[in-house]
Amino acid sequence: QAQLVESGGGLVQTGDSLRLSCVASGRAFSTWAMGWFRQAPGKEREFVAGITRRAGVTAYADSVKGRFRISRDNARNTVYLQMNSLKSEDTAVYYCASRDETWFSRGREDYDSWGQGTQVTVSS
Repeated sequence: QAQLVESGGGLVQTGDSLRLSCVASGRAFSTWAMGWFRQAPGKEREFVAGITRRAGVTAYADSVKGRFRISRDNARNTVYLQMNSLKSEDTAVYYCASRDETWFSRGREDYDSWGQGTQVTVSS
C-alpha cells in the first residue's frame, strides 16, 4: 500500500485559491489512479476529483466542476488539486487516495490507501 501525505490546506477567504499536494511513497505511483475526496463536519466523505494513472482522463464532482483542477506529476510522485473561486461550502478536510488500477472511482470504498487529510477552511 502507498503512503500518502497531503499538504497545502489553510484558511482563506471566499474567492481565493489554494493548491493541495499529495506526495506518495513507492515506485509504483505511475500505476495508481488517484482521487481527491473531502469530508465536512457531520457529512460523509465525498468524491471531489479523480485522475487516471497516466493523467489521460479526469473527472470532477458537479459542485467543483469548472473551479477545481486535478493533475499529477508521475516523476515527482505527486498529485495536485488546484482550487479556484473557493466558496464557504468547500470547507472540509481534503484527502487524497490511491488505487492500483488504471481508472479512478467515485466510490471511496474502491481505494486502497488514504492520506491523513489537510484542512481547508473558507471564510465568507
